Amino acid sequence: MTAEAAGAASASSPEFDALLTAALLAVDPTGLGGAVLRSPPGLARDEWLGALRALLPADAPWRRVPLGIADDRLLGGLDLPATLAAGRPVAQRGVLAEADGGVVVLPMAERLGTDTAARLASVLDHGEVGVHREGLSLTKPARVAMVALDEGRDDDERTPPALRERLAFSIEMAPTLARRSPRDEPLPLPLPWTRDDVAAARAALPCVACGDDVVQALCAAALALGVDSVRAPLQAVRVARAAAALAGRDEVEADDAALAARLVLAPRATRLPAPPEAENPPEPPEPPPPPESTEPPPDADPDTPREPEALEDRVLDAAQAAIPPGLLAALLGGAALRRGAGGKSGATKKGGRRGRPAGVRRGEPRAGLRLNLIATLRTAAPWQPLRRREAHPHGVRSGQGATTRLHVRREDFHVTRYREHTETTTLFVVDASGSSALHRLAEAKGAVELLLADCYVRRDRVAVIGFRGAGADLLLPPTRSLVRAKKSLAGLPGGGGTPLAAAIESAAALADAVRRQGATPLVVLLTDGRANVARDGTPGRAQAQADALAAARRLRAAGVGTLLLDTSPQPQQAAQQLALALGARYLPLPYADARAMSAAVQQATRDVAAAAA
Repeated sequence: MTAEAAGAASASSPEFDALLTAALLAVDPTGLGGAVLRSPPGLARDEWLGALRALLPADAPWRRVPLGIADDRLLGGLDLPATLAAGRPVAQRGVLAEADGGVVVLPMAERLGTDTAARLASVLDHGEVGVHREGLSLTKPARVAMVALDEGRDDDERTPPALRERLAFSIEMAPTLARRSPRDEPLPLPLPWTRDDVAAARAALPCVACGDDVVQALCAAALALGVDSVRAPLQAVRVARAAAALAGRDEVEADDAALAARLVLAPRATRLPAPPEAENPPEPPEPPPPPESTEPPPDADPDTPREPEALEDRVLDAAQAAIPPGLLAALLGGAALRRGAGGKSGATKKGGRRGRPAGVRRGEPRAGLRLNLIATLRTAAPWQPLRRREAHPHGVRSGQGATTRLHVRREDFHVTRYREHTETTTLFVVDASGSSALHRLAEAKGAVELLLADCYVRRDRVAVIGFRGAGADLLLPPTRSLVRAKKSLAGLPGGGGTPLAAAIESAAALADAVRRQGATPLVVLLTDGRANVARDGTPGRAQAQADALAAARRLRAAGVGTLLLDTSPQPQQAAQQLALALGARYLPLPYADARAMSAAVQQATRDVAAAAA
């Protein structure tokens, strides 16, 4: 690639930037870590992968890692067939070690588990993979670059942050470009670079110098854009050096630094830089004009060049210009920092019967647990020679076949662990006493009705308990029916005392029943906290308050997630004390209508369920 082509990259199209990213990644794959390619499957994504592969050395390994790959295949481990045949531990290389010096492609990276992402991040940090289990202790080089194919459709589905932070590039292809049909015309090919150009740049990369002013400018741009990761400026410096090497230069210039800021820092921006007016002090008043003179000043030179633009400003402007306009508006409103939890909000339950496989553990296949045959044989294989000698200390006569028999013992047994997301059952406990009916009962009914639609989308269940007078009544058993829920709320009368202790005990009993059915209970208590009916139904504010606090402590000890909404016109100390005894999140909602209350409960429900998970 010529210097003119590199200079023109600053004003190039997104398609050219994507190809330029592939070329830079081919120049320094292990130093840059890789790229996150956020795009649905399509011709454009395949062409980008083809461009990267065409620019890499011909002998560079290229491996795809399936989403549910086992640890022994990913990292390496015991070669079970070879071990059983040889009678001694035989190791096998994993996919990461096989890809040493090449590229690893991660399909559906937005679904990677945190444990797998942590293992991949460790390999990127150290450039090697270690296996120390099953009688093996070995370390293999794994200097790889990773391409995470992110097919998520919204902000809740993204590549894990631990992995995304270590990959220099983040590429988002336009949906219209990603959904191209194979009949459409391909992207502009051939590439502006050849494999020989990239090979020459790789050879010259160690000799490319980067001045302190460039490093300082990139760090200042990262700070101004709210990029908290220390890795991002280091990756930007590597990208600038790779761009200079690709352009045939032995020193990083301002164009290379601006390119690095645009490709590395702009996608990570979390805020807009402060306007220049807010940073500079006000200018002093202009001095009075000097007396007019016909002679020019002695030091005036019309050919004197203007002061060049500061490098930091140029780098920051390049990064800010690369932020999409829609993201700029989101950053101004602070929306880019808010990430709501979507999908199922239930807790993650680990067990041995159903769900997605989540590894193996030592144990016997009892009470419905499933034996993992491969893990059991892998554990028993290294001990076969010793066990055969113990079983036949004087040897075995030929023809008896005992030398081929496997000796498996109880301590070798391994069972499969499973993980599943349970559904959430939200238990609305609504105060319908005289004080609440006077204040907020209508709004509480409206809020519950609005929340039913949100629970229906998540396939969660809802139950309603109303309390007034002398006790609490289960108005709606756990259900997903919107019609039944609305009918139960419509028939909820108001007035009477506040039997708060009875309501909390009813919620605890229902939560226990929900938990026994395998779901995650979540109690949302709507009350002003002013109890005046004791547990036995007798009136008396002091005894009623003591009974309510005692019942709240028992519900907290049961480990049930709880949210308390103070529905009084002003926050009440009684409600705050009740929330403290429940261990619940306290939300005072003065002057809130039904829609505002619904929004608050939705967000708090996600937070409480995430904490329970």
